[in-house]
Amino acid sequence: SLKGGGKKASLINIVVELRKCCNHPYLFNGAEDRTRSGKELAERLIKNSGKLILLHKLLTRLKETGHRVLIFSQMVRMLDILSDYLSSQHFSFQRLDGSMGHDLRRQAMENFNAPDSKDFCFLLSTRAGGLGINLSTADTVIIYDSDWNPQNDL
Repeated sequence: SLKGGGKKASLINIVVELRKCCNHPYLFNGAEDRTRSGKELAERLIKNSGKLILLHKLLTRLKETGHRVLIFSQMVRMLDILSDYLSSQHFSFQRLDGSMGHDLRRQAMENFNAPDSKDFCFLLSTRAGGLGINLSTADTVIIYDSDWNPQNDL
């Protein structure tokens, strides 16, 4: 039988797993079908997630109308999936997460903000994006998975 602290930890673990389920099934080890290749793999990446289906429709429209997009996620593994998706659609993008050093962060921001930049999206970890980030050339923000505490998304 679990005592007070164990029940709380167990509940938090369940909530994290449910959040992963809502974001994309490929966040679970072994869920990704690696027997497919190319176009079929990209299609399955999209079709296996309701959120990614909607994001695909939204980004396609935003790209056609010349917008530039910031996409925030709390999970670095979700940023990996979004990177795979953007690459499969030939959408140029930059990325910033907690594993990147100061110089790489600065370079990614400079590349995105450059007047001749072809970058359509910028992927950011909500934990890493924050102070010192200037991405004023983007006109659309998508929070892929919001925090339970909305203050953490600001």
